[in-house]
Amino acid sequence: MLLFPLAALGRGFSADAVLLHITGSVLNLTSNQQAPLPPTGTALALAWATLGTLLVTLAGAWQRQRWFWLTGLLTFGLATAAVIVLGGALDDQTKRVLADTTLRPGAKRQLGNFYASGGMNLGLFLPALAGLIAAGAGLSARAWWWQTFNRMRSLLVPAAAIGLAVLVGAVVVLIVQPSINQSGAPMSLWGAWLAKSDLVYFVYSTLFAPVTALNPLLDSLKLATPLIFTGLSVAFAFRTGLFNIGAPGQLTMGAIAAMLVGVYGPASLGYGLLALSVLAAAAGGALWGAIPGLLKARFGSSEVINTIMLNYIASAVLVFLIGSDSFPFLGREYPQPLKAPGSNPQSELLHGEAQLRPLLEVLNVGQNGQVALSIGLLVALVAFVIVRLLVRKNRSLIALAVAAALGALTWRIGIPVSVTGSQLNGAFLIALLCAAGFGMLMWRTAAGYALRAVGLSPKAAEYGGISVAKNTILAMTIAGMFAGLAGTHYVNGGALDEYRLKQNMPVNVGFDGIAVALMGQSTPAGVVASSVLFGTIDTGAVSVTTKLAKVNSDIVTVLKALIVLFIAAGGFLSRRVTSPPPPALAAAAARHETPAAVETGTPLTPQPNVGQASEDITREGNK
Repeated sequence: MLLFPLAALGRGFSADAVLLHITGSVLNLTSNQQAPLPPTGTALALAWATLGTLLVTLAGAWQRQRWFWLTGLLTFGLATAAVIVLGGALDDQTKRVLADTTLRPGAKRQLGNFYASGGMNLGLFLPALAGLIAAGAGLSARAWWWQTFNRMRSLLVPAAAIGLAVLVGAVVVLIVQPSINQSGAPMSLWGAWLAKSDLVYFVYSTLFAPVTALNPLLDSLKLATPLIFTGLSVAFAFRTGLFNIGAPGQLTMGAIAAMLVGVYGPASLGYGLLALSVLAAAAGGALWGAIPGLLKARFGSSEVINTIMLNYIASAVLVFLIGSDSFPFLGREYPQPLKAPGSNPQSELLHGEAQLRPLLEVLNVGQNGQVALSIGLLVALVAFVIVRLLVRKNRSLIALAVAAALGALTWRIGIPVSVTGSQLNGAFLIALLCAAGFGMLMWRTAAGYALRAVGLSPKAAEYGGISVAKNTILAMTIAGMFAGLAGTHYVNGGALDEYRLKQNMPVNVGFDGIAVALMGQSTPAGVVASSVLFGTIDTGAVSVTTKLAKVNSDIVTVLKALIVLFIAAGGFLSRRVTSPPPPALAAAAARHETPAAVETGTPLTPQPNVGQASEDITREGNK
């Protein structure tokens, strides 16, 4: 709090800011030196109170007091209150500007944006985060909280990887981007440091800003949709002991199949044509995934090599179908019927019945041109979660029935919103259904048990009567199906501005699915969360590029690469942290006993494997 700016009282278009320090000093780096500043007395008082409670929390944690979780929670509350008060002061200042009759409309709009871009900085964000961490650390001394946190231990590696990637990315920003100073006045070393640290907060707050507004959030979900499909594809293969690098090719074949049905299928089927087109996309991807699965099961060939090679074949098929108006064969030139007339490499438009309309259009229940989003889906989701937690028998079926009933009853109830056109389409809902199906299949069915058994130990699975070859083919087929369904986002959903197959379809999202699966720990919920994260920072990168000269969208690529690197390194966390010994073994170690002594009650000589991770102990026990 003493080293970083407390807040930005305003910010220009070029990221130049008026910085407030906890001491009350103000550093104006903008070209508008005469802009009136909002009152900050209350926010500064709350900031000093936050600093005091933070110091008390640190002292309590150092002495291992049982109460320091309370002061940690109070620190978070005071920091949050300071942010709210500061935001209110900026809003009031904006209203005063808009009510000023001496200003022309352009100046009002410029000053309004200036104050609206202000807000908290690292000096308030970091203590709020520290208060939450301290509260969690203090509560972990209680058994129930410890068990709750322990169940979330799998989040440690991705959380540590994201944190390390943010730190390294911050260093990159500090190195490549010079300080923004539009005032023309020279800066002292202290002012230069404040300006530099403000750059770091500006970059990351802008990258994650899309979650705070509806329009950018919809854009983020649009970018996240294909990542969910390809992430599920890679994660499913990971769970079964396979490495699917063929998602780009499977996506391509799924898109081609969806186009063939959507363009040349009978329009008389109505919306049944849409269902057939989606199923065709799944079948196209499944076929392209089954081929390397069959080759591995029958000949033992590497699925990594085969899927990479099939990516090139799928790309060549796409170029052949819509790349040119004709193709040579045996010395003659034949017309290419699948390509639309014109110079652009694209197919004909899909039938209207095969199109996935934008969700804003589907969920809009407003009247007379007003946009009001239905709350039916949200109510159904909340009802499903609550009923599933309360019911013990047949809970999924009962929860689904209750959710469907409540969703139908509340469908006509809408929330008015102010939002422009969005290309987020029904493929997003299909992706969420695929994530739910992934979880049900993998952890609620006998087939899923067999697939996981093959992934954990093929020899043990075969010894238990499970066909390794059959499940290898099945795993790659389902993985290909997930990736193939990503084609519906581009073809049926019109994510490329038109409802047709285009040669510039960004199939590289298939490779991004590897990073998504790694970050999501190969779980469906993790894949959805990491996809939304990547979609958010991809959307936020557009604003960073327009406002900073030296930092562009490549910072997002750097962050993704660093996240994958740190996840591959286990977040540099010890195995004793990510996979500690079982409680019984730890208790035995504390009493200088072996695990056997825990049952017999006989003290024995301590064994050397007490400090090992649980997986290592199990492995040695199996030997």
